[in-house]
Amino acid sequence: MSAGDVLSVLMFVAFIGLIFSGFPVAWVLGGLAVVFTALGVIAQVDLGLPVFVSWDYSTLVVDRIWDIMNNWVLVALPMFVFMGLMLDRSGVAQRLMINVARLFGGIRGGMAVTVALIGILLAASTGIIGASVVLLALLGLPQMLALNYKPELAVGTVCAVGTLGILIPPSIMLVLMADRLAMPVGDLFLGALIPGLMLGSLFVAYILIYAYINADAAPVPKDHQPVNAKLVLDVFLAILPPAALIIAVLGSIFFGIATPTEAAGVGACGATLLAWFNRQLSAQVLGQVLNETTRTTAYIFAIFLGATAYSLVLRGLGGDELIAGVLQSLPFEPTGIVIAILLFTFILGFFLDWIEITLIILPLVSPVVSTLGFDLVWFTVLFAVCLQTSFLTPPVGFAIFYLKGVAPAGISVATIYRGVIPFVLLQLLGLGLIFVWPDLVVWLPSQAYPLDATK
Repeated sequence: MSAGDVLSVLMFVAFIGLIFSGFPVAWVLGGLAVVFTALGVIAQVDLGLPVFVSWDYSTLVVDRIWDIMNNWVLVALPMFVFMGLMLDRSGVAQRLMINVARLFGGIRGGMAVTVALIGILLAASTGIIGASVVLLALLGLPQMLALNYKPELAVGTVCAVGTLGILIPPSIMLVLMADRLAMPVGDLFLGALIPGLMLGSLFVAYILIYAYINADAAPVPKDHQPVNAKLVLDVFLAILPPAALIIAVLGSIFFGIATPTEAAGVGACGATLLAWFNRQLSAQVLGQVLNETTRTTAYIFAIFLGATAYSLVLRGLGGDELIAGVLQSLPFEPTGIVIAILLFTFILGFFLDWIEITLIILPLVSPVVSTLGFDLVWFTVLFAVCLQTSFLTPPVGFAIFYLKGVAPAGISVATIYRGVIPFVLLQLLGLGLIFVWPDLVVWLPSQAYPLDATK
């Protein structure tokens, strides 16, 4: 191995190690960029080793950061965050929970199915994992426990369905991935739609089957109301506002009426109007949403800047060539290499946040996948589904800790871990289905953009 290869490996190992130090990830990434630039200069100047990194080279970071801040696609990020947070406070979910629970109250597991369906609808209108998990936990978890649901089924449903927002468009993760790979956001949104709905359907099917086999795990409430026309109308009227918002945002993108950035503005405005219509909008609520939006956006962009510096130095040391060489030297067919990448990503998801993996790992492996002849939209959606499991896998499963923070007394972390295991397996099943049938991803973009179907 060359000196650059050794420094590349050390740089990556240092990043993994320092994640557990408690320092902010953005400072870890930026600090490692500075430290390993200095080590590269020492190796080149003092030791005479062929390392092509210098202080002049590191000034390219400024140009990269300028390009990021001038990227209009990324303007969609704060507006999608705002839309999700405002919708969380609009009262739409509470109304949905009440009416849909009445609709499915007469079947085993009906309340869990209600939580799952509302979670799917929220996923297509919020995309904020923390907000979705907390909201579903506050609205649905006490009701499921009051109906004597098995705690593992109740918490597993809330956690798993709450993570769908990171995959079902509009998703901030897909926006970041599109930016990193210089891909149209619309292609990724369309490609992820069917896989996201498929995962939601797998969750609902599992709940129904599990409740049928284990009647005591999800009993039917004794006082459930019969389904009638008025109830169906109430459910329709409850679904109509968020459905209209989803159609306005995604429809405007899919039909070419608006860019993702413009559609994000439509969504932010629509969520605000829903909150106003439901009499939930006030100066205090608006201030809280703006504050949380600013904090979330600043957190993402700080990691963005740190990851830009880190990736630039890693590439300067030859890290991208090292990773490409390692992957291409694996004794596997091309499909085996893709499986190895996904397995590595799944393992990293136990320790790293999806943002770090998206900003650092995805740009390094995607050129290899493209060289092997695979469709990049298909692989990116596969990568996104694989990353979705990171919210449910210990020790850094963020959905688990979001839920634990608002769960009723008596719900332990161990209970949540046991509850999410079946849903992690379902996500891996979904990943396998997408791998075997790429049309689940590529069909919809090819229909919407027929001129791009051969790319």
